[in-house]
Amino acid sequence: MFNLLPRDTVFFDLFERIAKHIIDSAKHLQRLAKEFPKIDGPIELIRKAEHEADDVAHQTLHRLDRTFITPFDREDIHTLVNEMDDIVDEVDALVKRMPLFHITNMPAGFVKQTAVLLAAAEAVAKAVGMLRKTHKLSDLSECLIEIHHQESIGDDNHHAAMSELFAGQTDALEVLKWKELYDYIENAIDGCEDVGNTLERIVLKNG
Repeated sequence: MFNLLPRDTVFFDLFERIAKHIIDSAKHLQRLAKEFPKIDGPIELIRKAEHEADDVAHQTLHRLDRTFITPFDREDIHTLVNEMDDIVDEVDALVKRMPLFHITNMPAGFVKQTAVLLAAAEAVAKAVGMLRKTHKLSDLSECLIEIHHQESIGDDNHHAAMSELFAGQTDALEVLKWKELYDYIENAIDGCEDVGNTLERIVLKNG
């Protein structure tokens, strides 16, 4: 249990650093969508966030291998770190494809999804920050509910975007491009829900 372990805050510091990179990548993606076609700056910042998140993930897993007593199960730490890192990876993979696909427009539906991702990322970061302070699920419940709520909104937005894409009014090549881009941001939003589920399991196991 949390309260029986030595107070080693390093793991929590590392979790929070990855969570910050999740927020940063989501903010930069939203800026990219709103300021389109000025995408080079945000893409560069997202690439930087992705590299830094990878570095922190590697530091965390390396520390996990060298630490005898951990704040909670090693398997859960491994899962949490990988899931958080995956969110940033999805955003990075998305923006890499924008210049490759020669994107010429920015659909309103995609802009909406960037707001959903940012809201989910902020809820994830808040929940991660509470790990060091509490082992009560009730203390995290507001954040976890918000993550699930944003994932539900993201699902609705994704379905609406797919319906519009496949309505027959969009060029086939554009359909292919935007389906892939929408899928990436949907994966990132789903990744936030995965992290929320992992946090819930950690707190329940250690409460």
